[in-house]
Amino acid sequence: MFTEGFQSRRAAPPRAKVSLELWGGVECTVNRTGDCYQDQMRLTGHHDRAEDIDRLASLGIAALRFPMLWERVAPDSPAQCDWQWCDDRLARLRAHGIRPIAGLVHHGSGPAYTSLLDDSFATGLAGHAAAAARRFPWIAEWTPVNEPLTTARFSALYGHWYPHVRDERSFWTALLNQIDGVRLAMAAIRRVNPAARLVQTDDLGRTWATSRLADQAAFDNTRRWATWDLLSGRVNREHPLWERLCTFGLADRLARIADAPCPPDVIGVNHYLTSDRFLDHRIHRYPRHVVGGNGAQAYADIEAVRVLEPAPGGIAGALREAWDRYGTPLALTELHNGCTREEQLRWIVQGWNTCLALKQDGVDVRAVAAWALFGSKGWNTLLTGPGAYEPGAWAVGGAQPRLTGIGRLLKTMTTDEPALLPPGLAGDGWWEREGRLLHAAVRRATPMREHRATRTRRHEAPPILVLGASGTLGQAIARACAHRNLPYRLIARSELDFGRQGSIGVALARHAPWAVVNAAGWVRVDDAETDPARCMAANAE
Repeated sequence: MFTEGFQSRRAAPPRAKVSLELWGGVECTVNRTGDCYQDQMRLTGHHDRAEDIDRLASLGIAALRFPMLWERVAPDSPAQCDWQWCDDRLARLRAHGIRPIAGLVHHGSGPAYTSLLDDSFATGLAGHAAAAARRFPWIAEWTPVNEPLTTARFSALYGHWYPHVRDERSFWTALLNQIDGVRLAMAAIRRVNPAARLVQTDDLGRTWATSRLADQAAFDNTRRWATWDLLSGRVNREHPLWERLCTFGLADRLARIADAPCPPDVIGVNHYLTSDRFLDHRIHRYPRHVVGGNGAQAYADIEAVRVLEPAPGGIAGALREAWDRYGTPLALTELHNGCTREEQLRWIVQGWNTCLALKQDGVDVRAVAAWALFGSKGWNTLLTGPGAYEPGAWAVGGAQPRLTGIGRLLKTMTTDEPALLPPGLAGDGWWEREGRLLHAAVRRATPMREHRATRTRRHEAPPILVLGASGTLGQAIARACAHRNLPYRLIARSELDFGRQGSIGVALARHAPWAVVNAAGWVRVDDAETDPARCMAANAE
């Protein structure tokens, strides 16, 4: 048995039809670990390539989540602002007709002269917001703080990022400082542009658990709404979190926030395949690195998609829950999957098409933002170390960024039309296939129709032709294709022999592949020494 946390529902107001927009975003985190700042835009080279704005425009995006980050503009003093980078890029955006959604802090703790636990954080951010609004009064959409709840958890509850503390009072203090920062920043911006709109992002998933951990799951499922609940003025004496926060001496601050709320105009949902979690007290079933606890109970905290059967609701579930709770326009503000390229494409197509389906069902989803368009570096270490580079719509590292399959896919996507995968990549993503389960399956309570056995959908598509059916390499490549749900045909030399020119054309015409992998060859080493000509013909010529 396991539990799901509470949710409240509100009737959705009537609305006019609004087309689904494609937005974009460059991974722009500037976070601090110890005394070291890590700037994603410098790590991917985006900082130094003004022409990247022209590349982004080629995707056909309507808006760009644009970083004018406090740490970058005024790193040494609020009186010393360097706007040159923003000036140039924003001028290019305006020339292309792309709206900026200005971000002021992105997983950061502010410049070195403040921190998430500093009383000056909120007022300092408001000062930066005022300066930004005065310089760019035409910008209408703002995200003063990206993912306040997630940043507070990573910085003040888990200790990964500065100020590296691990206690609940610090966590709530860091969260409220960011919430106050948003409120004061938007007030400062609206003194310049009264029509400015708040696009408030945070990660949104759901927690499931075994019955022994029901209370922890219920708390997690209440806390996940904290950013939007606080900004909307919902955390009052009737809210489930009120008494808990009051035990940390935060009652007066909560009252001030509730009395002067700053509700989002658009709720930005960031949902990843790791966002939905499952808690299990049976820690012997899991590897040691996923085991943690709450001080009273030890438990495994793992991706729900890796253990729950049926799989959790994913993007559709997160967006529908947010709509039911707030009735506020939504955007899927980060759509990205860290995986192999074909799985990245499948995730993008599923995200876009899910949002279209939700719109048709009455959910007011305004946009989907393709994220990390020039890639990211170090997220596999949670930005605590150098980490690996992961490409996005462009791969960097060469003389110029190289457009990837993601970029080509985004260029084909049009408003209010389903996105389509290249024929060879059509099919279920790994999160929908049987291989997604890394641990013993745990059944979750859902309607019986959701408990039907998972079956990978068959799709007719041009295959990858793999030569070398009898060889170790050919069989390994075939297994890799099957694991990644790529259609393939593994054929033997009897069907296609490079020594017989006629067989090549016949095999290509019969299978019509979109790619050919030649894994055939002469592997009999001893025989190669006695027949070097045939070996060279098979393996080289």
